[in-house]
Amino acid sequence: MKVLLLNGSPHQEGCTYTALCAIGEQLEAEGIEWEIFQMGAAPIRGCTACGHCHKSGAGECAFDGDPVNKLIRAAKDCDGFVFGSPVHYASAGGAVTSLLDRAFYAGGSQFAYKPGACVVSCRRAGTTAALDQLQKYLTISNMPVVSSRYWNMVHGNTPDEVRQDLEGMQIMRVLGRNMAWLLHSIRAGENAGVERPKPENRISTNFIR
Repeated sequence: MKVLLLNGSPHQEGCTYTALCAIGEQLEAEGIEWEIFQMGAAPIRGCTACGHCHKSGAGECAFDGDPVNKLIRAAKDCDGFVFGSPVHYASAGGAVTSLLDRAFYAGGSQFAYKPGACVVSCRRAGTTAALDQLQKYLTISNMPVVSSRYWNMVHGNTPDEVRQDLEGMQIMRVLGRNMAWLLHSIRAGENAGVERPKPENRISTNFIR
């Protein structure tokens, strides 16, 4: 089993990366493979609502010059996800927001029914608002949400300061253990013949007629 940890920061080995590695180390201790997906620092365009991803049936975005389709393809072979982001103006960073908007809209089927969690990193404040934003991707996509013993956040202005946030680092470790426990439980259920829920055809209600 494998968990993909998205580093939604332009800094390759900054504060968000430090939090994700603490989760990864715990996953490894519990027998779960993990990999960091680096979003990078290049610009990522927002969704243009062209509809190509649905019209084509490809399950990928029409624009292939950034990490969006790479993330969708990587998701096919993963059993769980952790989406990490720094806090910018009390929300997730603009680039990671564009990345997730397009990845979930075009390739949401690759994430469905797989456990997911979100973590945020900031110097001081804005974490709960950013977490609320990120977790909406999971709760609209049939994903079991993995929690910890407190909100999934770390504080610090540098990786060293993040490591000094002992409570935050504990939250990351507990999150890693909880993710591993859920993945093992799902695998045990599958081995016992428990199948995924069968999806219904979507019903869309329009309130303005």
